[in-house]
Amino acid sequence: MPSLAILSILAISAIVTSFISGILGMAGGMILMGILLAMLPLPAAMMLHGITQLSANGWRAWLWRAEVDWRVFRGYVYGSLLSLAVFIVVRIVVGKPMAFILLGLTPFIALALPEKLHLNVERRFHSAACGIICTVLSLTAGVSGPILDVFFVRSKMSRHRVVATKAMTQSFSHFMKIGYFGAITVGDGTHVHWAVAGMMIALAVIGTSLSRSVLEKMNDKSFRQWTRWTVMVVGVVYLGSGASLLIEQGAFK
Repeated sequence: MPSLAILSILAISAIVTSFISGILGMAGGMILMGILLAMLPLPAAMMLHGITQLSANGWRAWLWRAEVDWRVFRGYVYGSLLSLAVFIVVRIVVGKPMAFILLGLTPFIALALPEKLHLNVERRFHSAACGIICTVLSLTAGVSGPILDVFFVRSKMSRHRVVATKAMTQSFSHFMKIGYFGAITVGDGTHVHWAVAGMMIALAVIGTSLSRSVLEKMNDKSFRQWTRWTVMVVGVVYLGSGASLLIEQGAFK
């Protein structure tokens, strides 16, 4: 069982990051992943992140269930399962510095994608491509929100439909991540304490519920602006963290 100080940090992180994700549809997951990577071994961090984010996204999907685009979700699932099959065969697990760097790069990779690709999750086959790419990032960096956003930004969906459909796709991704890293943690002897997992689940649901009234007060334009700037700032912080870890490990000597 973690110390009281660590439990306090985890508790605050769970409620605040789920509140942020409930408003922006992402970003909270990025912040939480960075906090967990700083405190726990990578497989345990991935497990606890998956448990917390599955709770937050699952509850958010339930709150906005009438807005979910099920056609988009089905395509995403097909692509995700394809990526998962490859990871199971190859058994890929990156180191903690690389996880931080991949985490920090995701919003900038999203911005670097050429406009001519015209990625739109509502277009045929694009939701499956989204599932493939996002699952690769989810199982290496822990999150895929910024890339997921690229596929939604050109859609004609309202902010409510965006948040609801993202929540469903992310719930599925986190479910797969729990299974993938759960098998790894069993193999290497690390684990997540059941009481910690229960606390994170409860606080994630509370944070998500509190965010609903704020999302209702936003307009679609400010929703997209806040989302983009938030993930870029967080990305810079994580790039710095990853580089710092590499320097500490003597990677540049």
